[in-house]
Amino acid sequence: MAFRFYQPVEVRYSDLDTQGHVNNARYLTYMEQGRVGYLTHLGLWKPRTMPDVGIILAEIRVTFKRPILFGQPVRVGLRVPRLGNKSFPMLYRLEDAETGELLATGESIQVCFDYRNQRTIPIPPSWRQAIASFEDIPPTTETTS
Repeated sequence: MAFRFYQPVEVRYSDLDTQGHVNNARYLTYMEQGRVGYLTHLGLWKPRTMPDVGIILAEIRVTFKRPILFGQPVRVGLRVPRLGNKSFPMLYRLEDAETGELLATGESIQVCFDYRNQRTIPIPPSWRQAIASFEDIPPTTETTS
């Protein structure tokens, strides 16, 4: 399935490890930049509203394909393949922005969270509609999450 959203990422000198390529932990930071960019693009991430509606990262997985080097143009593709009741997965594709070469893939699970009351909440209808419309997926909930 195609990725409809891409977030450019700048590879900084401080991202490198002693082997001269991007440290594995930085891939998670690049994926986080993609998540924030995606939610911002859809008008869902507004820092002042986070105490009321936010997400918690419940799980994340990365598969490394190729090393990322300093100065390499990188972008993070991100998509949501389905929506659960309180949670939704995000799929990632880190790639060279010029050649499209695959550098890493990933998947994470986000859970909607009410920070004021410290509890999980159902995906808000406005979020559900925005994501479903952007991704062209059913806005209905699954029974598994």
